[in-house]
Amino acid sequence: MNVASLIDHTLLRADATATQMESICEEGIKYGFASVCINPTWVSVASSLLKGSDVKVCSVVGFPLGSLTPKSKALEAEDAVSNGAEELDMVMNIGALKSGYIDWLREEIEGVLKSGAVLKVIIETGLLSEEAKVRACSLAKEGGAHFVKTCTGFGPGRATVEDVKLMRRTVGAKMGVKASGGIRRFAEVKALLDAGATRIGTSRGLQIVREAADEARNEGTA
Repeated sequence: MNVASLIDHTLLRADATATQMESICEEGIKYGFASVCINPTWVSVASSLLKGSDVKVCSVVGFPLGSLTPKSKALEAEDAVSNGAEELDMVMNIGALKSGYIDWLREEIEGVLKSGAVLKVIIETGLLSEEAKVRACSLAKEGGAHFVKTCTGFGPGRATVEDVKLMRRTVGAKMGVKASGGIRRFAEVKALLDAGATRIGTSRGLQIVREAADEARNEGTA
């Protein structure tokens, strides 16, 4: 398994520096991560550093609370794409979801999709009932999003096998499911992929890739 190619190598801390951005871009190229996932401030920097590689530039919209208006999210998405973002992880407005503001949610998905980027909709599973998780995933699918994603990593929840299975059942076989939030070990990654995830978001990508390599070596000498 080429696990790196399934990982969004993530650095979304508020205090992330330019030097750290350069490092994760170098790591992205060296290990072949699917993308480098960063805050909008650093998109143009990452786009320049990753130019000519297969590593995508992923940024975030409405992060981490999701409480912006649809228009604000659309503008944020447009700006990120103009600076070189190819994928966008947008936090769904959870308050709007719980209030039944379905048109609001459709509008924000439609607005971000107009940017032309691959859209992953973060539903912040730790704040939702099972019924609400299904509703959120269904809205993302109906709206034309490319992925649904478990968590921001800044909320109360974390990626779980149970949530990924529920999300996969809801969106079907063709839509992407990104597991993110608290993922630190290769064993967790394998379980989440088996449950139906097609992308992993983590700030522990290097550790996971090294564990995967160690396991492959051990199996080869067994």
